[in-house]
Amino acid sequence: MWGERRPQVPFELDLATTAEVVARIRGGELDAGLVRLPIDRDGLHAIPLYTEATVVVVPKDHVVTAADEATLDDLADEIVQRPRDDTLTWAERPGRAAESDPDTTADAIELVAAGVGVLVLPLSLARLHHRRDLTHRPLTDAPTSSVVLTWPDAENSEDMEEFIGIIRGRSVNSSRTPRREQPRTPESKRRPARRGPRRR
Repeated sequence: MWGERRPQVPFELDLATTAEVVARIRGGELDAGLVRLPIDRDGLHAIPLYTEATVVVVPKDHVVTAADEATLDDLADEIVQRPRDDTLTWAERPGRAAESDPDTTADAIELVAAGVGVLVLPLSLARLHHRRDLTHRPLTDAPTSSVVLTWPDAENSEDMEEFIGIIRGRSVNSSRTPRREQPRTPESKRRPARRGPRRR
């Protein structure tokens, strides 16, 4: 949709952690970012986009896979890996703690693949770190993760207004971006609009 409305403005995507994205937006390196809450909102706008489901990642032969979904109680006897970059906010940590927390989600995935515990994380991260020997199941009572679009708290450029409009689902006609009106020709000014067939 951006390519249709702003074909002359390149749209480039970059992958980074939430902390990196927020820092780069503040530093002027990025125009906007899709990030997970919570973030420090100081100096930033944010539009809520969606709330993501939470899943538990387990080996394919794990007992949890016998059902279509699971609860935190199902993990009570499991070692639940909690990487230091965990994106979920826990009131109480589920399951049993590992001897030490892995540094990253990728490290935690490797431990689960090696048969050391399970991992709870947002669905998109489970898909990002997909492995053939692992699978996942929805956790019905786990904390969820909200994703927002964030950008600097300053006067928006026309391009930024257009992008926000796309994110919010505004059509071209309802966009806040000023549109150029087509010039009227002398002929079009002289011709009155016909509203129906003429009567004789």
